Amino acid sequence: MKAAIFPSRYVQGKNSLNLIGKELSSLGSDVLCLLSPSGLEHFKDSIKTSVEDTTDKVKLHIEEFNRECCDEEIERLVTCGKEKNVNLVMEVGGGKILDTAKAVAKELNTPVVIVPTIASNDAPCASVSVIYTPEGEFNRYLFLPKNPDLVLVDTQIIAESPVRFLVSGMGDALATWFEAEDCKISHGSNTTGYLGLETAYHLARFCYDMILENGLKAKLACENNMVNSALENVVEANVLLSGLGFESGGLSAAHSIHNGLTMLEETHHFWHGEKVTIGLLAMLFLTKLSQSIIDEVYTFCESVGLPTTLEQIGVTNLDKDYLIPVAERACVAEETIHNLPFDVTPEMVLDSLLIANQEGINRQN
Repeated sequence: MKAAIFPSRYVQGKNSLNLIGKELSSLGSDVLCLLSPSGLEHFKDSIKTSVEDTTDKVKLHIEEFNRECCDEEIERLVTCGKEKNVNLVMEVGGGKILDTAKAVAKELNTPVVIVPTIASNDAPCASVSVIYTPEGEFNRYLFLPKNPDLVLVDTQIIAESPVRFLVSGMGDALATWFEAEDCKISHGSNTTGYLGLETAYHLARFCYDMILENGLKAKLACENNMVNSALENVVEANVLLSGLGFESGGLSAAHSIHNGLTMLEETHHFWHGEKVTIGLLAMLFLTKLSQSIIDEVYTFCESVGLPTTLEQIGVTNLDKDYLIPVAERACVAEETIHNLPFDVTPEMVLDSLLIANQEGINRQN
């Protein structure tokens, strides 16, 4: 059996946040709107203006997000939504707030609208939330009954965000094809529990090609707060193609190694895509890919500023006894690393992580 899943509606373009009132009016009337502290400062007024100028049928209930996608915060916001009798949840912000919004909407049994303000990962389109502990360590994946009802991406907002977010999203997207290809070879399941469709595998490859072709030009545009075709393409790859590719194609070792790396406190200040990049580089050696592919990936990472060594994500202790828990966490029974087309052990993961790190160091010299 094969299956693929997609968000119901995807809107992307410069100044598309101005359309939010119109888009909300077709989905609900009482909206729990989650905003981070910076989101309250930058987007509260424009959202209210769009709603007020478009419809009198939508009432906003704005709630500040407490920064961590954890069970405690989800429970707090669910209680808030019940008290206000909302029938729609939306968020405007980055990765953890959008994962929280999806989890809250699941508990409230409402549609959910995702408005990412950075293109740092592929979470906006996905029917999964990554749940952390209150301290920021990976806890579990929460698989949701459906994808978001609307994903709206304002590329001018993306262009005005720090370039590091866009580059981090490229790192997350870069792993999509490699992980989906592993699932295709091993007949590993995607997030539906079924095999992926050929459509998903081709989208994953398209994502990789789009990133390599447009990544550096998009970074330059973002550094100058400009929207050009390269930035539009990279945002589409980071948010939509990577989301479709991982969810309907499948995940493998890169994300499992990321989850292991989150055990190290020194990595907590680095972004998801930056740690996934290190996971991907380790995966290149774990799966014994050709030197030409390894060179292509390292060269791209170096060109846009993605990390290629453990030190670049805060890890300076390379003692095997210190790092083996990372590899052991990456190999727990429920992890997607087991979609690799061969049996894998923590010792293999650790060796690949250290080899990838040494390759990065060698290329800097």
